Amino acid sequence: MSSPSLDSTTTKPSAFAVFSIGQFRWLFLGNAAFFFAMQGQMLTRTIIAWDLTGEATSLAYINLVVAIPMIFASLLGGAITDRVERRQLVIIGQCLIMANEIFILTMLLTERLEFWHMLCTAFVAGCAFPFIMPARMAITATVVGPEKLQSGMAFSSGVMNLSRVIGPAIMGVVVAQYSATAAYMLSVVLYATAILCMLGVQRSRSNPTDKPKEKLLADISEGFSYVRSNRPILLCLVFGLVPMLLAMPFQSILVMLAEQQWGVGESGVGTLMAVGGVGGVLGSIWILRRGDNASRLNLMIGSTAAFGVLLAIFVEINSFYLALIPLLLANMCVSASQTINNASVQILVDDSVRGRMSSFMMLSFALTPIGVFPLAIAADSIGAANALFGACVLLVVTVAGFYFLSPTLRNLDSNIKTAMEKAIEKKAAASEKAVS
Repeated sequence: MSSPSLDSTTTKPSAFAVFSIGQFRWLFLGNAAFFFAMQGQMLTRTIIAWDLTGEATSLAYINLVVAIPMIFASLLGGAITDRVERRQLVIIGQCLIMANEIFILTMLLTERLEFWHMLCTAFVAGCAFPFIMPARMAITATVVGPEKLQSGMAFSSGVMNLSRVIGPAIMGVVVAQYSATAAYMLSVVLYATAILCMLGVQRSRSNPTDKPKEKLLADISEGFSYVRSNRPILLCLVFGLVPMLLAMPFQSILVMLAEQQWGVGESGVGTLMAVGGVGGVLGSIWILRRGDNASRLNLMIGSTAAFGVLLAIFVEINSFYLALIPLLLANMCVSASQTINNASVQILVDDSVRGRMSSFMMLSFALTPIGVFPLAIAADSIGAANALFGACVLLVVTVAGFYFLSPTLRNLDSNIKTAMEKAIEKKAAASEKAVS
């Protein structure tokens, strides 16, 4: 019996075809509840930390204690994802975060909350995220399959970007109309909803192999060896780091940029963040409309380079409201680029190492704060606009270097097509075996 080929499955389905998969619907709803709570609580924690200390450095401390465990626990979380049942890992991690929120809520209700309580809970959250995110990404890949993976990733990315806008907005209204305590009550409800939604998803493990179980550190080492021996995956991972390290840190100097370039203050920063979030959502919609079988390489390269060009234009425009246009387009491009990059890695990897590869992708987000330091130093020396313009030029040059100097990257579409054909054949063989 001939196995199905990729070409036989390339009739372009609706972008919403992925929602015909019941498990993905539950996973999507759980993602929405989780990310809306997470993004909204970033604002709530900022407000409470400021009220408790009255110091701007307190905000930096909270970000630091979240980032440090994320960096060190990311690889560990990926290795564990490949060893245990993934749905259970997500549920346990989300229960830990919900317990965090309940603790802060209790301290608020009893009027005993102190700043060190927030630092401790932020550290716990930073330890939990590296276990939740790789497992969630691996479950998505398993649930939707290789044919609908890019659509599934685009919807997941879209809800994350939408939560960046709506989450803080909702929590801001709740805090303004009621109190920070009410905002924490809402976050507990959302986290509980996310946990319940995960019960609608089947248990998920990596594909079994004939290899005996290794020690955890050996599994992590195997992940590095796997990346080194698979150049398309290595190049995708490194390429995905480029915009995150060079240009994405611009979000951390928006306050400085808004004041120096346009003199719009805190209200202007809120507008810039909202426009950026909307741009991210539009980027996800753009990828959805292109479909799962569209050419990936040209769009990934082009959208990453366009991100740098548009961001450079953004900082050179003197009119604040006119500058919002290239900012919107820049965020649309980087969202599209990251969605394609993440989907490409998930298609290329073997399921037995999917958790570890997902942790490598998450590590790029954890490392992004490192890019803030050189950008912030340059901003103090030559101004925020000039520093960001230079970072954008470096980004475009680096992207061009990747394209012209790497034959492996230029063959990305061919490698992905081959990987998809193998995945479809393996899926068909597994279905036949289950029937027989």
